Amino acid sequence: MTRFLLAGGGTAGHVNPLLALADEIMLDESNFVLALGTKEGLESKLVPERGYQLLTVPRLPMPRRLNRYALKFPFAFRSSVKLVKEYLLQQKIDVVVGFGGYASAPAYRAAQEMNIPYVVHEANAMPGYANRIGAKKAAAVAVTFSNTRLSNAVLTGMPLRSEIVALTKTSKRVEAAKYFGIDLDLPTILVTGGSLGAKRINEVIEDSRAVLAAAGIQVIHIVGSRASLPDLSEGGYRRLEYLDRMDLALAIADFAISRSGAATVSEFAAVGIPALFVPYPVGNGEQKFNAMDMVNSGAALLVEDQEFSTEYLREKIIPLVVQPKKLAEMKQKALKLGTATGASNLLKLVNTVLAN
Repeated sequence: MTRFLLAGGGTAGHVNPLLALADEIMLDESNFVLALGTKEGLESKLVPERGYQLLTVPRLPMPRRLNRYALKFPFAFRSSVKLVKEYLLQQKIDVVVGFGGYASAPAYRAAQEMNIPYVVHEANAMPGYANRIGAKKAAAVAVTFSNTRLSNAVLTGMPLRSEIVALTKTSKRVEAAKYFGIDLDLPTILVTGGSLGAKRINEVIEDSRAVLAAAGIQVIHIVGSRASLPDLSEGGYRRLEYLDRMDLALAIADFAISRSGAATVSEFAAVGIPALFVPYPVGNGEQKFNAMDMVNSGAALLVEDQEFSTEYLREKIIPLVVQPKKLAEMKQKALKLGTATGASNLLKLVNTVLAN
């Protein structure tokens, strides 16, 4: 039996690959998996729902300026490291795998101090602070994108949700057309800005409904929880606040308009969906870099948030979406770039570390 501690959390971008690896590990039922996260992050809900035990550490953001919190931080961090060391000892952990976020930094330090090997997986093209520091002493480093700048990294791809992996093996187009009540033979655009939604994308699509319909293009529009737009089914247009069958949306989509979070980009590439990426304009700009492999390969386009407009959609996207041959070429470029084996690739890397 190998005993794994998987550390990460805060956002779905950290939790979902953690859970995908956990599921891959447990294909061998002799293995043992624990997760490490915080009480505040999404992991506090998603990890127990998947049937895994969650150990927790305090949520400790890195101090950005010199203040009272910054002075207290080193002591709080050492306390978290001590707590993780207790977990590692009590649970007899053989290896730690971290995905970034608040829980990963103390996990890396604790593993290092106890001479337990640890592996870093970085989802984004621009690594977060915990992974940049942790990668320096890691037994191995795995990355999702080829343009991620971490020394001695191995390109494993993103560990994907099981329903997305299944979609790469079996077509669900007929089921998807029935589910959404749309025409299987007309081009369909999937629009999504993530669970919270994307204001600019929602506004442009709402303003462009008539021109999209006139071009014979169907739309599945997931507006997110922050949008004030109600669910709507009208002609070839489906508007939803939330969709729990994203696998079916991916199955029927001929093209996508989306933010470029690491998981979204990886899923589109694995399934073979050409896309227009509209990166989130706030933060350190990692979403733009996440999209670059697909953009540079010719599988996707990219437009800055402030430049995405009804005119851009009319002039650049609609003429593209109504060209089946061009979309087929982009689909093949996406498939060539993507991988559905990110979880198994990462586990092989971890097992290589254990074997050394």
